[in-house]
Amino acid sequence: MDVIETRIDKQSAEYRENYAHNEALVARLNEALRQAHGDRSEKALARQREQGKLSVQERLDLLLDPQTPFLEIAPLAAYDLYDKKVHAAGIVAGIGVVEGREVLVHANDPLIKGGTIYPLGVKKGLRIQTICLENRLPVINLVDSGGAYLPLQSEIFPDLDDGGRIFYNQALISKMGIPQICGVMGLCTAGAAYIPAMSDEVVHVKGTGAIFLGGPPLVLAATGEEVTADELGGANVHCRQSGVSDYFAEDDAHCIEIIRQIVKNLPPVSKPEIGQRVARPPLYDPQELYGIVPQRINTPYEVREVIARLVDGSEFLEFKALFGPTLVCGWAHIHGFPVGLLGNNGVLFSDSALKATQFIQLCDKRGIPLLFLQNIAGYIIGKEYERIGITKDGHKMVNAVATATVPKFTVIIGASFGAGNYGMCGRAYGPRFLWMWPGAQIGVMGGEQAADVLITVKNEQLAREGQPPLPEEMVAQIRGPIIASALKEGNAYYSTANLWDDGILDPAKTRDVLGLAISAALNGPLRSDRYGYGTFRM
Repeated sequence: MDVIETRIDKQSAEYRENYAHNEALVARLNEALRQAHGDRSEKALARQREQGKLSVQERLDLLLDPQTPFLEIAPLAAYDLYDKKVHAAGIVAGIGVVEGREVLVHANDPLIKGGTIYPLGVKKGLRIQTICLENRLPVINLVDSGGAYLPLQSEIFPDLDDGGRIFYNQALISKMGIPQICGVMGLCTAGAAYIPAMSDEVVHVKGTGAIFLGGPPLVLAATGEEVTADELGGANVHCRQSGVSDYFAEDDAHCIEIIRQIVKNLPPVSKPEIGQRVARPPLYDPQELYGIVPQRINTPYEVREVIARLVDGSEFLEFKALFGPTLVCGWAHIHGFPVGLLGNNGVLFSDSALKATQFIQLCDKRGIPLLFLQNIAGYIIGKEYERIGITKDGHKMVNAVATATVPKFTVIIGASFGAGNYGMCGRAYGPRFLWMWPGAQIGVMGGEQAADVLITVKNEQLAREGQPPLPEEMVAQIRGPIIASALKEGNAYYSTANLWDDGILDPAKTRDVLGLAISAALNGPLRSDRYGYGTFRM
């Protein structure tokens, strides 16, 4: 493969200014993550110590193999939403290694509202189950939850993608033979009681763990019976009498020890062979991405410079390098895994869409995972381009992305607007994982473009009515709020708060995250469906 030769001048003023800007964005990200991991009330901490329970982080430290990575999923879910204290939507979740085996961990955080489930907590739980189903990863649930957050119950309970779907998915996961292991480390109330009940194996902590469909207050209100949580659904009840739980644990640490032994006892997994090589670092420091990514989202930059800092040895075999130049396609390796890369270098034209279609077909046919690096304003528009066939050529690309059966991964490294989001494998197109860089933006279109469209539409309406166009002061009054709204609702933090992605990444850590994600994806079949495509219009 050819080595990408960088053309970046690290001594230039532009590089230094970009570096300082992106370094500040990463510093903000790290502070947000620090708060999400550590901002807990003293009252909740005291209560936890009083009960003799471990924190979520302490549980993870005991569960995961020492010195192994943990790929956290959506650590900033619910960021700045609700009362701004429902960190990570009340759930710590991610992919880690237990007894040498890659697993998914889903752990309620009882220090956040007693572990009660908010609407975005349900959404995050469903996202974790989707990752499980797609990648066939065993699931470890560390349950410590007071059940649904009742003031928002109408957003949690009745719909297709609400709380009941979690238990529906548990049934499907079980049918597929994917192991589900549950540690009952606190309350499993109401619907949460079905999580252990539908798991393969359940470890129950005495004294603090309790499973019941209705807790003591509800039992008292409904029947007049006074009973403690332990008497109602503690470890003795469910290990000795009901049979709901399978293993009796003395405390949290003992529970984790038993879970590790259960994982060790699972049948071995055989990953598909995709031609993995010995991993090599890029020739260029990934932290140089800080100086490459522009400060403004509408400033173009060379995606090959990004690729050079992500792939092994900075080696890249470019496909159709002279055709469709606004989209870069080619083959490389990341941490030894082969990938087919697609990265934007401008608006998508018919030729770049056709190139993408052919390239995706080749990767899908050969069983090579796909990586999309999104920095896209959309597909080209205009009379001449419609005549050439941009609509049908864009359709071919979208069709190929949607029906590709190999694992797909997406990183939004800049803009992600309009149908360009679809063509470059946005969330709706089934990437196994999707992340954003701190300065990335997502939406139907950028704020300035949206303002221009609305102003143009208004002026055309006025013209039809025989009136003059909007005066400049009125244009400014319209433009300002639209741009402000687009910036607020299109930034990376708004996206990740609403679980439109799996997290915001430090650009310098993107390569390592991709390596972990590809490895995790290979726990499942290389193809998620039968190979083939729908109709491509001529």
